[in-house]
Amino acid sequence: MLYFEDLTPGRRFLTASHTVTLEEIQQFASHFDPQFFHLDPVAAENSVFNGLAASGWHIASLSMRLVVNSELKQVAGGLVGMKVDNMRWPRPTRAGDTLCTEIEVLSQRTSSSQPDFGIVSLQWTTRNQDEKIAVQLETAIWVQRRGESAV
Repeated sequence: MLYFEDLTPGRRFLTASHTVTLEEIQQFASHFDPQFFHLDPVAAENSVFNGLAASGWHIASLSMRLVVNSELKQVAGGLVGMKVDNMRWPRPTRAGDTLCTEIEVLSQRTSSSQPDFGIVSLQWTTRNQDEKIAVQLETAIWVQRRGESAV
């Protein structure tokens, strides 16, 4: 298990990679972000993206999946999110892009209201095969301290 005390500032984690398919892009978009530039390759050519692009929410969700399948799946009590800040998508993700997420611990502090827990701030950076950022965000998670009872 990973506890609050294990998530020290500067520690980094790297996920496995995933190659995004056209089918995944269109399936996600059809359910959650049904805009033409995520669904129709021909119409998307005349969009701001100059071609079919994955929904940013798809890439954020895919990043979450990569993180949950990484070493961070061992966080005691699970990855309990408290907030997300500074989310940005500097470039479109396309079918065939291979993504990998790096997670860096930015800071940690003991909870003032529940000292058996702490708050850990993380930065997620998901990059494509060319090391270009697909999505980046900061998040805070609620983490059990070592030796305390499970949630």
